Amino acid sequence: MVATAKPHYINIFHRVTRFLVPGLISVATSLTLVSCTQPTQKAETTSTASNVSDTQPSGIKTKVLRMGYQQAGDLVRVTKVLEKRLEPLGVKVEWAQFAQGPQLMEAMNVGKIDLGSVGETPPIFAQAAGAQIVYVVGSRRTENSGKGSAIAVPPNSPIKTLKDIKGQKVVFQKASASHYFILRALEDVGLKYSDIKVLSIPNVEASSAFLEGKISVWVTGDPHLARAEKLGKVRILRDSQGLDSPGGYYIGGRQFAIDNPELLRIVIEEIDKIQRWAEAHPKETTELIAPFQKLPADVMDLVISRRSYGLRAISPDLIQEQQRVADYFYKNGLLPKPVNIRETLLTPEQYAAITPPTISQK
Repeated sequence: MVATAKPHYINIFHRVTRFLVPGLISVATSLTLVSCTQPTQKAETTSTASNVSDTQPSGIKTKVLRMGYQQAGDLVRVTKVLEKRLEPLGVKVEWAQFAQGPQLMEAMNVGKIDLGSVGETPPIFAQAAGAQIVYVVGSRRTENSGKGSAIAVPPNSPIKTLKDIKGQKVVFQKASASHYFILRALEDVGLKYSDIKVLSIPNVEASSAFLEGKISVWVTGDPHLARAEKLGKVRILRDSQGLDSPGGYYIGGRQFAIDNPELLRIVIEEIDKIQRWAEAHPKETTELIAPFQKLPADVMDLVISRRSYGLRAISPDLIQEQQRVADYFYKNGLLPKPVNIRETLLTPEQYAAITPPTISQK
């Protein structure tokens, strides 16, 4: 199913992204929902207390949890750990797939999904566009963090170093994690954002074009990067290790998060548990995900080997890191006004209610 954003959101989104990310509207609306388990949501699934079974805990006010995931796939969806845990509570799980983080954030803002995982950048641009979202939990940073994202060129490209991309067309999805990556990488070699010609294309579209030699510089990530590597069609100029990213997050709709603290607590616990299991069982994880991804096992092995697993709580230190990223975008002229990350947070009491004690605080 393909869904497009409602007119009121397009108006908000267009006003901000005319300055932030020109050209994103057509990409976001055409690729918002790659697939969806349910074509429409019935009125009975809305987050209202009147529709909830008496058997549900008071911290669960919905009968349907609508999860968003990206092209890279989702171990949580494949293993059905949420379905198994929530079914006895009368909560159904629906899944919707998106090309990348910006499209997932757009769908959340128009009420299509309740919760989804994205990199550090999409929620900043979504907040700037007026989205009513909250940071629910962060992704743990490990020694593998950043290995699965790269600035890449074809093997025979005359571009030898990152400095050589000055004046080149560089392809990536604006408002995605690649946006922060390229901005910081350019700074590290003394270049400015204005030194490159940006083409905003989602990875799902850019992948084939790159493999056919039609893209000179590509900022991308797994599984697209791993596939290109295994095909011998890519040379990496640098990966994103060491670029001080706070990592990814699970982001939720604000009202959904406020209404469903017990549900979020269960979801966070199950996601962290299955990710920790995957970290300890890489081969079994490949066997589970590869059929859904329709990728060769060796490609999936590479993807799994450089993923980071586990969650970390939303803490003052983590929010300070995320605020630094938002300030960096503003300093570089990519946001029309400063973004205050604290406006997209729950209260300390609400975070205590949704965060299991087993979740890392670092």
